[in-house]
Amino acid sequence: MKGFKNCNVYVESLGVVKTDVEVSDGVITKIGDVNFDGDYLSFPDDCTVVPGFIDEHIHGAKGCDTMDGTFYALQTMANALPSEGTVAFLATTMTQSKQNITKALTNVKEYMALNRNTGAEVLGVHLEGPYISPKFVGAQPPEYVVKPDIQEFDEYNKASGNAVKIVTVAPEVEGADKFIAHLKSKGIIASFGHTAAKREDIERGILNGGSNVTHTYNAQSPLHHRDIGTVGSALFNDQLNCEVICDTVHVSVPAIKLLIKSKPHDKVTLITDAMRAKQMPEGESELGGQKVIVKNGEARLENGALAGSILKMNVAVSNLVKNGVPFTDAIDFATQNPAKNLGIYDKMGSIRVGKRADFTVLDGNFEVLLTVRNGKIIYEKD
Repeated sequence: MKGFKNCNVYVESLGVVKTDVEVSDGVITKIGDVNFDGDYLSFPDDCTVVPGFIDEHIHGAKGCDTMDGTFYALQTMANALPSEGTVAFLATTMTQSKQNITKALTNVKEYMALNRNTGAEVLGVHLEGPYISPKFVGAQPPEYVVKPDIQEFDEYNKASGNAVKIVTVAPEVEGADKFIAHLKSKGIIASFGHTAAKREDIERGILNGGSNVTHTYNAQSPLHHRDIGTVGSALFNDQLNCEVICDTVHVSVPAIKLLIKSKPHDKVTLITDAMRAKQMPEGESELGGQKVIVKNGEARLENGALAGSILKMNVAVSNLVKNGVPFTDAIDFATQNPAKNLGIYDKMGSIRVGKRADFTVLDGNFEVLLTVRNGKIIYEKD
């Protein structure tokens, strides 16, 4: 693909403009009038070319899960996600036995070593657990929850090929202080989640190097007027990047808008937190050996607890815009903000000359028409 001709394009620092975009060797080489010699694309006026989406927290899709620990599972996920505009993601694990976590991480290492240029790119790992609070396990199996262990984590990271980018940890549990500082020293993001933390625990966690909040509002101590807890601290501390599941099931629309209103623009990040039932028919599914019932667009354990989501990233963006969030803001939350959070904004997350040619083309109903990674089409709607 050589580029786009006379399209609505969300260009970094300019907003949505009618322009041409030239691509060469997987890189954006020109934005403006381009004399194409062929192989360019054009779209109707109700369509917009935006940066490719980045999902920093996703467990599975299309019947597969990171914890399956197989090439087939990661390949299936990678091939499924471009249909919702996602070009890159963190393969996300969950609280499980050491053997199962190690298997999943080793598989990610082997998959990434192949450098596949088809499907969405696996950028690394989001290790969600097992270093969480037994009081806020959510849909994580409580029998595998353990205290933070630096030596064990280093073994996990080695198994992944040093691909762990984010670790969800409860900052109030024994050993968390040194553990978070250790993550910081390794350039790994410590994310507060599945936690009963009080304000002072979060403040201490920030001082130790924590900088992210896992699926804000969900599976964490709520805002209270005598102790603002994890939720209040997420809203209050500008330096914390806040993940949020915008399916309007996990988090209500007013709560989403409160988060956006409270945070600096570049500290809100859309995630799907999707599990294997995403892009699958409703019915029975599975999460970490637990039975999941998918019904009416919700995935729940038999006890009624939410078990991750089946959210698509383009739907998350649509949900925001339909509820009054400006289009470009919603796009930023799915593109530039995760890229900034992961330290890859120099090459991904926006449309600018010199950056990777990663694009998603949305129509007026937020349906994905085309997804491009490194200048190569990885999804095209029939």
